[in-house]
Amino acid sequence: MAAEHVLVVISADPETSHRANEAVRIALGIIAGENEVSIVLLGPAAKVLGAEIEDYIDGEDTLKHVATLKKLGQSFHVERAAIPADGDWNAGGPEVVPITLAELAALVAESDRVLVF
Repeated sequence: MAAEHVLVVISADPETSHRANEAVRIALGIIAGENEVSIVLLGPAAKVLGAEIEDYIDGEDTLKHVATLKKLGQSFHVERAAIPADGDWNAGGPEVVPITLAELAALVAESDRVLVF
């Protein structure tokens, strides 16, 4: 059976919700199943890659999951408007691919499965 492309779209704010951590954890699990995964962070979900993530809900776990994803070479598509101007944002983190909402629509159309958090 051929690997499927799974799109994981996260808009949950990790500062106020556990859903952002769960979404990152689930994306990591899907990758372990040898599927191709694209992870998209929209709006406040971009905080997942921020330096303050440890201070947020389930932040220590999120930090570990993101580090593992980085080791696996996983990039994060981040809504262009949500990327902070702060140069320290995502310091040492995974590759970031800025994305517009139109580009997100194209990713959705190309995906076999889409999970939205």
